[in-house]
Amino acid sequence: MALGFYFDMNKCLGCRTCQVACKDRNRLDVGISFRDVRSYEVGVYPHARLYHYSSACHHCSHAKCVKGCPANALYYADDGTVQHDKNKCIGCKYCTWNCPYGVPQFIEETGIIGKCDSCKGLRDKSVNPVCVDSCPMRCLEFGDLDELEAKHGTDIVQDLPILPSSTLTNPSLLIKPRKYALDPNYTEKKV
Repeated sequence: MALGFYFDMNKCLGCRTCQVACKDRNRLDVGISFRDVRSYEVGVYPHARLYHYSSACHHCSHAKCVKGCPANALYYADDGTVQHDKNKCIGCKYCTWNCPYGVPQFIEETGIIGKCDSCKGLRDKSVNPVCVDSCPMRCLEFGDLDELEAKHGTDIVQDLPILPSSTLTNPSLLIKPRKYALDPNYTEKKV
């Protein structure tokens, strides 16, 4: 059983409520975010299209951050998710350089990194990650990837032009994309 996130891009409004809920739960300062919502534009007027992508740790089964951590601070938990042991972290930032998704964040105040843990403490109590429950459009889910794929159909992908190839890390992530999100000619829109 592999656990991970499902993201339905067709429902996402780009409201960033998931991002704010994550920042609040983890008490993150300005500039640090464990979940990030970005907006992208494809096409040109009058056929321009906008889509949003909500991203956090992909809890990859071949995580470059885990392989690149000399202190073994990043590890696979018993449920297969990638977790971080703050007591082992030496703040070397190797994980921030190794992760192709830019997930681990160096926190200047503590001198160590931090990252999405998929709200493992809440999940251990049978509660969803805060990003999932905070989404007003219910475009995020967390759970067994096989079950999520069976529930949401066959038009699910792991690769988008905005992401590194899934062959690098085998992310535990399922995305229901908008058709135009598969267009490689995109522009990131700063919001």
